[in-house]
Amino acid sequence: MFRSRSLYCIFCGLVGLAIAWLFLANPTPVGAQGKKDVSFIDDVAPILQKSCYSCHSSKTKKGKLDMTTYASFRNGGTKDDPIEPGKPKQSYIMQVLTSTGPDRMPPKDVGAALSKEKIDVIARWIEQGGKLDAGIDAKADLVRELRVRWTPAQPKEAYPYPPIINALAFTPDNKKIVVGGYQELTIWDVATGKLEKRVWTRAERALSMVFLPDGTLAVAGSRPGQEGDVRIYNINAPTTKNIGGVPVLDGVNDKKVLVKDLVQTEDSMHVVALSADGKKLGAAGVDKVVRVWDLASGKLEHSIENHADWVFGLAFSPDGKYLVTGSRDKTAKLWDLAAKESVLTFPDHGNGVNAVAMTPDGKSGISAGEDGNIRQWQATEGSKNIGKQIKVIGGHGKPVIKMAYHADPKAPLLATAGADGTIRTWNAATGAAGKTLAGLSDWAYAVAISPDGQLVAGGTWKGEVGIWKAADGAKVNLFIAAPGLVAKTAEVKKK
Repeated sequence: MFRSRSLYCIFCGLVGLAIAWLFLANPTPVGAQGKKDVSFIDDVAPILQKSCYSCHSSKTKKGKLDMTTYASFRNGGTKDDPIEPGKPKQSYIMQVLTSTGPDRMPPKDVGAALSKEKIDVIARWIEQGGKLDAGIDAKADLVRELRVRWTPAQPKEAYPYPPIINALAFTPDNKKIVVGGYQELTIWDVATGKLEKRVWTRAERALSMVFLPDGTLAVAGSRPGQEGDVRIYNINAPTTKNIGGVPVLDGVNDKKVLVKDLVQTEDSMHVVALSADGKKLGAAGVDKVVRVWDLASGKLEHSIENHADWVFGLAFSPDGKYLVTGSRDKTAKLWDLAAKESVLTFPDHGNGVNAVAMTPDGKSGISAGEDGNIRQWQATEGSKNIGKQIKVIGGHGKPVIKMAYHADPKAPLLATAGADGTIRTWNAATGAAGKTLAGLSDWAYAVAISPDGQLVAGGTWKGEVGIWKAADGAKVNLFIAAPGLVAKTAEVKKK
């Protein structure tokens, strides 16, 4: 099927751009609104970033062309300077952008051709001399420059479509659930499914979230292909603002709401995790770097890298001395935080690893991913069997996207979200199957367990949020987490 985790991430980038364009972002680019002077940084660079940087960055350099600085762009690659100032028709970039043949850029297997409006913006910029804006260094990283200048739009009162639910978290009192939405976090009452509050964020989507001991919420955010972040929000901050009668917090500008901005990266941050003692926060994502902060001081203590591809899964060992990670590079790894190095690699999945955890005794790692299996493996450092598979736990039969863990001393609970449209529970110590929580109508991309261990929630591709009792699997609620969305009903033709 199309929606494997890796293809889903590529698709998310395209969906994210569409969402930002259709529902959230400013309308037509400034240059396309009849502005006399076309700005390179405001009008042209955003078009190049969305359509060209994936192939023409400092790392990829297809055709030896790096477009991520003005200087390297004008230097050209295997061809010379791609523009002829004042002469759009003679400029190589215009020739490949307007081509209908195999030399068209972007290539057909990479993306759609640029719209006439966007091509016209670039043409007018070249016609006006192809200059760089005053005050910008020609060697400046354009990705960073665009990130600094970008301003998120406030969410709309009503969603035109349901959001993909990538992240969920129960509030510390077990009564509310926080859901990732379009450019915001939405907070719903567990029992009634009523929208209680909205928190505007810079990130287009939340990919992972966890409540900290002080009641604030750490969120791994994403603007796919453009930026990622880890930010901490006080969702209980006072506000007098509302959207459609629902209280809204400004998590972009209000420092009482956005209490910490831990890191900003050039692409998505996929996961955050909290140590069992609540003192350390870990995060990882597209840049493959695993970061760990001391929450008391806010200091970044660890920044380690050994995966060959994006990191999707992250969990601390019960004693906080180790981290286990899962990556699109088809491996799970165990990290010794004191030594700042990987002590084992578990390669048996043979496909991307999306989620990880550890058994309550800290002796075994648990990982799951695209192969549809949940695998348990030896993680005791010094053991002759370290890294060896202990058992394979079946169940979903299709890719496992996320896992959640609850450290109940009597019956530690593991919950998994899968492409089969179910949320499933397991005994985290023994691997014994628990309940299959059904009722969702599409792939499950998010899962959460309430702090008291009594409830399990899942979120789907279609914007559904399901909530069940962990003990018997009884459904508590099922709703579409889309503010203001009115379901369309088919018209019945009169006879």
